[in-house]
Amino acid sequence: MATIKDVAKLAGVSISTISRVLNAPDKVSKDKRERVLRAIEQLKYHPNALARGLIHKKTKTLGILIPDISNYYYAEMFRGMEDAAQEFGHNIIICNTDKDKQRMISALRSMKEKQIDGFVFTSEPVYPDYYDIFNQLGLPVVLASTQSLEYAIPSVKIDDEQAGFDAAQYLIDCGHRRIAMISGPHLDPIAGMSRLQGFMRAMRTNELDFDSARCVEFGNYRYDDGYAAMERLWDKNPELTAVFAASDEMALGAIYFLYRSGVRVPDEVSILGMDNTRIACMSLPRLTTVAQPIYEIGYKAVRTLQEVLDGAGPATLRTYLSHQIVARDTVKNVNGEIF
Repeated sequence: MATIKDVAKLAGVSISTISRVLNAPDKVSKDKRERVLRAIEQLKYHPNALARGLIHKKTKTLGILIPDISNYYYAEMFRGMEDAAQEFGHNIIICNTDKDKQRMISALRSMKEKQIDGFVFTSEPVYPDYYDIFNQLGLPVVLASTQSLEYAIPSVKIDDEQAGFDAAQYLIDCGHRRIAMISGPHLDPIAGMSRLQGFMRAMRTNELDFDSARCVEFGNYRYDDGYAAMERLWDKNPELTAVFAASDEMALGAIYFLYRSGVRVPDEVSILGMDNTRIACMSLPRLTTVAQPIYEIGYKAVRTLQEVLDGAGPATLRTYLSHQIVARDTVKNVNGEIF
């Protein structure tokens, strides 16, 4: 396969001249331009991103760091990122970090070597050592489904605290008073504690008794965590009538525990999920959930990164997109209506 060096040698010009012909042909004399084009045709040379970016220092390649690519949430977010990248003519390198710091560092170094133009970092908090790594790389970065209040990094997400509040308020408006929550990890400041704090704020606002020791269990957003957390809740609080789970997977795990225990959803216990991933409408009963605009978060994150790359920067440092409750079949009000 011919390389840019082969083309330069055959045309009798420098590599930088080849790059100018590819990126800014008007800046090259007609004679040189024609020689380069003949050499490209003769060698059947297909310029890669690095060759085309030698002059402008752009490879039209973006990096995406995702903590769990097997999660339905990230699959939907990545679709939005990919569509935006295609719109702007970018290629994407995706890396599954598995929430492992060393794996993330290795991925970022590899992306730097491949001369990516910038990257999107998803869901995890930006710890001080992460920020130091970002600075060392010297690459534009945008946060998706996470944010940093300490550092001036553009971000796109929902207001998770308000989402937790709205979830509890929805169950209260449906007539429930004995409500519990299956929360994300209490050490997760992005979606764990923030959603729990919003949930508890709604309980206080409505002057409802709330014993966190009996009414809150924690999990890592996965199906098995939801099953185990629901089992613990039911063991210590069997009189509850509604549960808000901080992810759809945990909500479905909770429903399966109740099914195996002979408890009917939503007739005896209502379950409200969070995210509105594809599986929410595949279950029986179909899951009522607090919907995040997952696709839009991914799409907007890449658009924001493009604004940074263009030099304009985002109009808003921290962008919050709207969430909404999607009513299906797993929440019932005291009058017997399905919400």
